[in-house]
This record gives sequence, structure tokens and C-alpha cells, in this order.
Amino acid sequence: MTPIQVYEHLYDYYGPQGWWPANSPFEVMLGAILTQNTAWINVEKAINNLKGGNALSPDSIINTSHEQLAEWIRPSGYFNIKSERLQNFCRWYLDHGKFEALNKLDTVSLRHRLLEINGVGPETADDMLLYAFERPIFVIDAYTRRLFSRLQLISGEEGYESARQYFEHNLSKHEGKVTLFNEYHALIVVHAKDHCRKRPICNKCPVYDECKYVTKMNRGLA
Repeated sequence: MTPIQVYEHLYDYYGPQGWWPANSPFEVMLGAILTQNTAWINVEKAINNLKGGNALSPDSIINTSHEQLAEWIRPSGYFNIKSERLQNFCRWYLDHGKFEALNKLDTVSLRHRLLEINGVGPETADDMLLYAFERPIFVIDAYTRRLFSRLQLISGEEGYESARQYFEHNLSKHEGKVTLFNEYHALIVVHAKDHCRKRPICNKCPVYDECKYVTKMNRGLA
């Protein structure tokens, strides 16, 4: 089974996901930071709190006290750390001319600059690049590693860049890569929540027949 065949199975089963759920590129970028180590439902609560406090802008976040910002984003977990990260990001965002100026950079340069921000690692940067800036970057997360290692298409132990390059190389010939990568990542997330959990729910799984992890379980090896 190839990566594009996995995508087709997931898409046929779940349909289009319409990610990222946000009203602006800036909101996407905030969500990418807030979703670190937490479920999206908690991020939505945090963002709604920011909206309720009229604080969903870089200036407002910078000018809000650390304590108040932490309280607003408390549902997302690690709220003291994330409060500092949000303010660091917003200062950087304003210093670099906001979305309009950043969007003029080529993808390699923009990714490099995002990775220089304290608290922004490869997965967070790639979330921003794909969903806010609509660049053809494949996001690697724990769900991706779990699913594709169970399908034995990757080992699951690769470094982030190696895993990202594997997917981008295998999907490079397909048109509309931004749309494809967008849908693919969202489909992996929903599949990991519905079926490919740490303790998988294999009943009606759309890739059950290709899953090597199932074979191991049946043999008592998993």
C-alpha cells in the first residue's frame, strides 16, 4: 500500500474534513501553538476565551498581562508556558510585518524563520505553513507515526525531517499538493481518534486489510 492509496481509503471513508477551523491565518497560527500537547476541543475553548476578551490580535495578546492571558488559555493546558509562547510569537509576528510581509517569503526561508521562534518546533511551524500560508508542507505528528508504522510504511522512529521528506517525495507527483496535504493530515487525525488509537478499534477500520499491526495482534506479538 502506498501513501496515496492510504489517503484514498481514508478520504472515501471519512470524506472531506475542511481543516483548519479558523477565521484568519493569524488564528490558525495561534491554534498551532495552543494545540501542542492537547486535544483540539481544548484549543477551541481557549480561542473562544480570547475572542470573549477581545484579545484575538497580536497587539492585544502582547498588551495583556501574563496572568490574564494564562487564565484565558487555561483550557489548552500548560497555560503559563503557552502564554509566554503566544506573546513571544506575537512580538515576532509584528516585528516581521505580519502575514502580508511573511507571505512574500519563499517556503524554505519562512520555515527557517518560524523555527527560530522560541516554542515553535517543526510540527508547529509546519502546521502554520500548511494551514495559514498554504504551502505544500506535510505535517508529521504522533498520529502519523502511529498509523504508518502500523502499516509498516515507516518505522515510526525516523527523525522529523526524514519522515516529512518521505511523504512529500511519495506525494510529489500529485497535483494540488496543498489541498492534498491539508486533507491528508486532517484525515489522519480523525482516523487516529476513531480507530487507530493507542489501543486500536479495528472494527470497520478503512485500512484494516492492509494493517500489519492487526497481524501482529492476532499472533499475540503486538
